Formats: sequence, structure tokens, C-alpha cells
Amino acid sequence: MRFIDEYRNPRLAQQLVEKIRKTAHKTWRIMEICGGQTHTLIRYGIDELLEGAVDLIHGPGCPVCVTPLEKIDRALAIAKMPGVIFTTYGDMMRVPGSRGDLLQAKAEGADVRMVYSPMDAVRLAEQNPDREVVFFAVGFETTAPANAMAVLLAKKKGLKNFSILVSHVLVPPAVRIILDDPDNEVEGFIAPGHVCTVMGYREYEVLAEEYQVPFVVAGFEPLDLLQGIDMLIELLEQGRAEVRNQYTRSVRREGNLEAQRVMYEVFEVADMLWRGIGRIPMSGFKLKQAYVDFDAEARFQVSTIQTEEPAVCIAGAVLQGKKKPIDCPAFGKECTPEHPLGAPMVSAEGACAAYYTYRRFQEAADAV
Repeated sequence: MRFIDEYRNPRLAQQLVEKIRKTAHKTWRIMEICGGQTHTLIRYGIDELLEGAVDLIHGPGCPVCVTPLEKIDRALAIAKMPGVIFTTYGDMMRVPGSRGDLLQAKAEGADVRMVYSPMDAVRLAEQNPDREVVFFAVGFETTAPANAMAVLLAKKKGLKNFSILVSHVLVPPAVRIILDDPDNEVEGFIAPGHVCTVMGYREYEVLAEEYQVPFVVAGFEPLDLLQGIDMLIELLEQGRAEVRNQYTRSVRREGNLEAQRVMYEVFEVADMLWRGIGRIPMSGFKLKQAYVDFDAEARFQVSTIQTEEPAVCIAGAVLQGKKKPIDCPAFGKECTPEHPLGAPMVSAEGACAAYYTYRRFQEAADAV
């Protein structure tokens, strides 16, 4: 399977669906952690194909979705300051804060620019020595090495006008929170292939052993996920709490050691607030003391900005797998991609956006 079409082969997909259905002797409740995986599952109707054998629960695997509301408000405050060039990836431009979003701030005159890499922001700092350039460093472990490299490069170049607004979160502590919940019904996990490409899957072996729950690291194409689910169902049926790796073309058990080295040179683990979930101990990154000069929150003194979540949005329950987007009374009505109430509707990896994009409106109507 070397080419993209082969990862979407309908004949092989049907064979895997039939195999999963034959293997499963009950409806297993499985959580996919990554939002990219959620979109594939919904786009190709895999959740519907496996109905009765597997109940797919959508987890907190969208870094844009779990970026705290107050962090968005801090980004807006910085972006509106004179002399600032605020840079970010495109999917952060329309994530709502309590007073609008970055795209709106741009329309009102703030110099907000979409970039494709943190290195673009470093170049902007070089080209604009009289301006403060800030990069919104958002993501799971996947994007942390590149953001760390940008800080190292800025330090090497002696750039005094470059900083990052850090909102990095870590997957395993969030999984632990889900498993510790007394109402948890998740019986197995599809682990995120991109995160494991960087970090490996040794942390999931610890979770599997401690909670007696199996994990399968999987990729993002339909056949990746179907094969991963098939592997997971076999473990569940056999009562084996192990970690298996479906995504062997990208993931090794130890991960990318050089990427980890760069990441831990710049960042250290800290408590982190997750949007819709709350503060999770030791679940994110902050800059080490040696690199605190690149901390935008400290530089622009915005760390005191606090914000309350809107009560109407059930994004927190969706991110924890307790609700599905169709359970939200605002889904497709007050909350749409054009006018989102929460980040899962606007993010390219958000579960609400997946349900909206792939027209799951009848389910929403039936749920009312």
C-alpha cells in the first residue's frame, strides 16, 4: 500500500468491516483520540458501517479545540497592541474568544498574519527589526519540536523581537483524566499516529498496564483506521490490555529521539488548562527558564486575563467523549462554521465541524 488510493480501497475496506463484525461479540466502545481520525471516520461513514459492533467515541484530540478561551483572549490582546505582528496557523484565525477572533481583529486593523511554519515568523522578525513578532505556538507533542526549533533559531540569531504564545498540550494526561472519570465507558483507544511519530508509544504502555485498557496506534486513512479497529477488537475480545502499532510506516516505539531532544531543550512539562475540560496536572508545555525571554505572555503582561466559558456550548462534554455533536441543541442552528460558539465547530479537526461538514443533520433532528 504505497499510494494514497490504496489506503482507500473499497474492496479491502469492506473485507475489514466484515472481519470486525464477525470478531465482535458485543458493541465495543472505542475512543479515537485524534481529530484528524475523527474526520476520516465520519467522512467515510466508518462509524455507520460498524454500528452494532463498535461505538466510536470522539476524544479530545484537536489541539485547536482544547486551546483555552483565555489563551485566545490573550492572543487577541497581544495582536491589538501597537507595533505587533501576530502570526498563527490558519485554523486559529476563526477560533472564538470571548470578544471575537483573530480574523475579526485583523479586519479591525491588527496586523495578524497566517503563516505555514514557525520559521516564517522567525523570518518576519528578521525582516522587521522595529516590530514585535509573536507566533501562536499551539498543538500537541506533534508541533512542539518545530516550535522549539524556532525559539532556538531566534536565540542563535540574537532576535530580541521574537516571542511565542505557548499553548501546547500533551495527550497521555488527558487520556488519564478520561480513564479516571467514574462515568467512563471507553473500553479501548485508537492512539494518535502523528503524536506517536514524535513521542513513540511507551507512555501508552504504562496506561494500558495501569488501567488494563488496550491501545492501537493508527494512521489517518480509512484502511489505517479500519485495520487499527480490527487490531483493537481482537485485543478486546481476548481480554488483552496491550499496545499495538498499526502505523508502522511512521511510528517506532521510542519515537523520534532527535525531535524529543530539541523539544525538551526548550520546553518543560507544566499544568495546563484545557478548553471545556479544565486544568489537568502536568499536561502541557511551558518555556524553560533559559528561554523565558521568548515568552509572549510575560513580555506583553497578559497572563492575568481570565475568561469564563459560555454555558450554552457543550464542547467540553464533546471533547471528553461524554456527548456527541448531535447532542448539542445549538448544533447546526446557533452554532455553525460561519458563526461558531465553540472551537470544535470551527477547527479543521473538530468533531462538530466533521458532523456538520458531512451532513449529520438528520441524526441531530432525531436526537431532539
